[in-house]
Amino acid sequence: MSKKVCKMKQALMLLCSLAAVGCKQAPPAQIETGYEVMTLSPADRMISSTYSATIRGRQDIDIYPQVSGTLTKVSVTEGQRVKKGQTLFIIDQVPYEAALQTALANVESAKASQATAKLTYESKEELHKENVVSDFDLSTARNSLLAANAQLAQAKAQEVSARNNLSYTVVKSPADGVIGTLPYRVGALVSSNLAEPLTTVSDNSDMYVYFSMTEKQLLNLIRQYGSKEEALKNMPAIDLLLNDKSAYPQQGQIETISGVIDRSTGTVSLRAVFPNKDGLLHSGGTGNVVIPVHRTEALVIPQAATFEIQDKRYAYKVVDGKAQSSQIQVTRVNGGKEFIVDEGLASGDVIVKEGVGLLREGTPIKAKTAQPTMTTTENQTTKED
Repeated sequence: MSKKVCKMKQALMLLCSLAAVGCKQAPPAQIETGYEVMTLSPADRMISSTYSATIRGRQDIDIYPQVSGTLTKVSVTEGQRVKKGQTLFIIDQVPYEAALQTALANVESAKASQATAKLTYESKEELHKENVVSDFDLSTARNSLLAANAQLAQAKAQEVSARNNLSYTVVKSPADGVIGTLPYRVGALVSSNLAEPLTTVSDNSDMYVYFSMTEKQLLNLIRQYGSKEEALKNMPAIDLLLNDKSAYPQQGQIETISGVIDRSTGTVSLRAVFPNKDGLLHSGGTGNVVIPVHRTEALVIPQAATFEIQDKRYAYKVVDGKAQSSQIQVTRVNGGKEFIVDEGLASGDVIVKEGVGLLREGTPIKAKTAQPTMTTTENQTTKED
């Protein structure tokens, strides 16, 4: 019985061994993952940078009275278009007319005194020739004439001042433009020391649009054109996006670039001028200017070929068949779908085009497809990183 049990055990062990051998799997084949790569080559791009802007009239002239008095007439309304020299306000003229009449009377009195002094001097001069009067008397007559002449000149000066003060009671527009707010009404007491002006006249035939660039952006602009002066001469026309996101129908031109960088903000101010024939732009408005910049020999890569670590952007270069990370500086284009590489890569470099989130430093890279060279020129929208 024991021999049969032993034989059965041996048979069972043999069957188990055969089953184990039959169930044993072959080792898995090594699967190699292919990655899509691209070789960098120069391309041209027309990109556009957007900057926040404020809109001002070519002239925003605050109107203050030059004399004190009560407003007797307001000749304009808010928002009215006015011409240079048009009457805006009238200040009570009665006291200034009286002052002018007094000045005119003083002039006539001074003329009479001068005439008397002149007759006296001429008479004394004839008598002096005949040795009838002394040198003292002649000198006294001459001095009286000089004093009379001075009094006449003083009276005439007072007349000019009185006429000017009377003319200042009629406040006129110093330029063509549009009337702003009117904080003072008829009956208000006004003077040159007002806390706020009578109104503001804005010359809005052309509008100034002010915006700022960072120091880095200004340096890039100067490097592109060679100098600030050349940039002003050769920069293309710029566009304006209004506050409601609509595009202003006419283009403008940058006129000035400040030569001083603001220490508190690190920016420099620029001014562009836009025509405003239809009066669509208003002083005090806001918008965004869009500046086109033509980039030649640029290295353009897709956003998917990059990744970020702690606000720093990287791409994987293929070096000796392995992934090697490289920190890069980029400019966003095409709404962020593409980047122009400013630093970190060079023409001829091979980079992994997509799937970089799964890679690690030194990962073997097998090229899956070849990327055609990007050579077309496109209009893009950019925002500096």
